Amino acid sequence: MALTLYDAFVPTCQQTLAAIHGMMDKAQAHIADKGLTDADLIEAQLTGDMWPLPWHIRSCWLHSANVLEQLPSGEFAPNFSEVADSWDGLRAQVTSAQNILANVDADALEAIAGKEVAFMMGGKPLMKFTAQNMLLSFSQPNFHFHATTFYDILRHKGVPIGKRDYLGVPRTL
Repeated sequence: MALTLYDAFVPTCQQTLAAIHGMMDKAQAHIADKGLTDADLIEAQLTGDMWPLPWHIRSCWLHSANVLEQLPSGEFAPNFSEVADSWDGLRAQVTSAQNILANVDADALEAIAGKEVAFMMGGKPLMKFTAQNMLLSFSQPNFHFHATTFYDILRHKGVPIGKRDYLGVPRTL
């Protein structure tokens, strides 16, 4: 059986988003155990020129659920105006992405795989892709970059997580 666009993109995003929920649980437990404040992690960055923790969750949402919602229009214009500032807000964005991904129609996604999609910023097209290439060569790497950076910030701040936390539950036989 051939690998579909759905198979190549959606389940991996779902796996990583579920893992992010687990990492959030450990982050909140770490805050309580160490007498930290939520801001100690929510405002954390790896370096001064990188986004803080919530931006990475927003970007995971943008490059999973939001891109899938926008593909049929032929444009992907990320909206960075709704960045969460609390654990509840972060969880809501992850849950929103999970819900959207759970309802993706695999056949409908495959039907638009060759459709032209423009990546838009400031109302201007910056790059043009097929929907398949948008997902696999732009959104998927961005999704994993931001999920990894979320993980890295938590590790940098001492949250006791490891590779298994990042990987989540693999799809086995």
